[in-house]
Amino acid sequence: MSEPAAPALGGSDAALRVAVVGPSHPFKGGVASHTTTLAHELADAGHDVTLVSWSHLYPSALYPGEQAVPGGAPDVDPFPRTLRVLSWARPDTWVRTGRRLRDVDVIVVVHVVPVVVPAHLALLRAAGAIGGAGHRGPRVVVIAHNVLPHEPHPGDRQLVGSLVHRADAVVVHSDEQARVAAGLGAHRVREVDLPPHLPGGPPEPRPEHDGPVRLLSLGIVRDYKGVDLLVDALRDVGGVTLTVAGELWGEAGRRVRELAADPRLGGRVEVHGGYVPADRIAGLLARHDVLALPYRSATASQNVLLARRHGLPVLVTSVGTFPRQVRYGVDGLVVPPGDRDALVDALRRLAEPGVVAGLAAEVREPDLSGPWANYVGAIEALAAEPSLLDDGAEASAVPLGPLGRARATVAGLRARRGPVLELNSQDLPEALRSTELLTVDAEAVAATEVARSLGLPRAKDPVAAWAALGAIAALVRILDDPTGTAVVVDESGSGSPFSRWARALGFAPVELELTGRRAAVEVLDVDTASLDVLARLHPGGCTASDVDHVVGQASWALRSGGLLAVTVPIGDDDPDFAVRPADLRGVLARADDLGLALVGDVDGDVLGRMREARDWFGDSDSPAYAVLRLVFRRR
Repeated sequence: MSEPAAPALGGSDAALRVAVVGPSHPFKGGVASHTTTLAHELADAGHDVTLVSWSHLYPSALYPGEQAVPGGAPDVDPFPRTLRVLSWARPDTWVRTGRRLRDVDVIVVVHVVPVVVPAHLALLRAAGAIGGAGHRGPRVVVIAHNVLPHEPHPGDRQLVGSLVHRADAVVVHSDEQARVAAGLGAHRVREVDLPPHLPGGPPEPRPEHDGPVRLLSLGIVRDYKGVDLLVDALRDVGGVTLTVAGELWGEAGRRVRELAADPRLGGRVEVHGGYVPADRIAGLLARHDVLALPYRSATASQNVLLARRHGLPVLVTSVGTFPRQVRYGVDGLVVPPGDRDALVDALRRLAEPGVVAGLAAEVREPDLSGPWANYVGAIEALAAEPSLLDDGAEASAVPLGPLGRARATVAGLRARRGPVLELNSQDLPEALRSTELLTVDAEAVAATEVARSLGLPRAKDPVAAWAALGAIAALVRILDDPTGTAVVVDESGSGSPFSRWARALGFAPVELELTGRRAAVEVLDVDTASLDVLARLHPGGCTASDVDHVVGQASWALRSGGLLAVTVPIGDDDPDFAVRPADLRGVLARADDLGLALVGDVDGDVLGRMREARDWFGDSDSPAYAVLRLVFRRR
């Protein structure tokens, strides 16, 4: 059988060449949707991405349902650069595909079930990503949706351990899964919230309903999902109906059908077996009042986010990530897993007049973009870090702390991968200043266009791009380090493209997730005068209480000639959040006293410029507000 020609994996100015190995359309389910969306998000961030998928994934004994989406309609938009070349039954496809991936920077392996681990290991070995001491092939980041399966089999731990132990990093979606991965020998585990990859599109209008509360159970019926417990509990509660919509697997499916036929339920439970296509989901949710997730066990799920997207409160058990996704008694109810009496009590509460309406009124629209920025940022950081496994070193032999690790191994990282973009001061527009005030959105949008014209990877948030672009200009014009050996610490958070752009220039920034008011109490654990660059470029700026802390931190952490790049909110309406224009000179004087000289100038009347922008929009009653980017140089 001939294979389709592979698209070129290099040759672009993207920050990383990435191969994502995992299921995609026409396979169905949340993992396939997540894998496909991940490829889109990595490409949108400016990376050169190929999605390596399967023509034949699971043996039928492990997946009794239909594997492909019925009718061929995809749950999410397919990724254009997709190779469907892997077959579970053909080991030759594992090896040939691995050889194609030898020149990528990172292979992201999507792990779901242990039976596929031999294929993943063979692919990684053929790619040169694992093997003997001192291998210099692609880095390996494993995304483990379930480190071990919900329904385990003998040998699962050994198989999964052989994969996570050989990976450079493992991404999981809950702290419990992080402990499991570490217990199986993973060297570096990063817990990141599962980002939304929601099928079904936007919500549909909700028709008027004046009858009993309508519960919905959506998705494959398996034992660990506890749908049988919910149907059983309904026998003791009136005034509530339930729709079960999803494939019915094995004994769990048969039990739900038997329970639903109980005369005591009086036809209040409807079972619609079979896959629910994406184009039916919005309408189905619009015809129900509560999404029920009575799981016996769970790792991470997007179903709470799906319910919130469509304005539904939820009934969940306290497993996996559910407890931190639901505000108990505000937008949903939480009960212990496997507790029939607690389920009965919760159902009776939902049946009370006005309870569901009150919960629904508090349901908040989920953030559909921010979690993906964080997720992609985490993968970027893991992909750029030097391997703990290079030269056969054990994790314990590497200096503790991210900064120590960066200093000890930065030379090895440079040997593996140089800059993909070369910029010098002549390439930068003369109007691009390191210290600048942002007053209107158009200036931020213009910054994204400048960044793209320079060849920098794409950034989704224009304000974050504006903030990072001035800092990049300072790196090029002032720091002037073409070798990329400077020690750069970025506290901006994954929403900022600064680290991604710095990596494209050949630097190896160390990213620290310090956001919001947490930042004011954090201590930067580095030696005095050990850093070349410190960046804190939150799109909304540091809070006013952070500014003094950040300046003081930089005064001792930066080497002579080192740079501090920071964004500051400016405004009169909230002194706890924004620095007042009248107090700005005090901030600059404090920095100067600590040996930090401002690069450029905050020229003109700041408050006047802010008012001009506000008046331009014809909203003279609103408080003036702006974001100020400041770049300082250590004397």
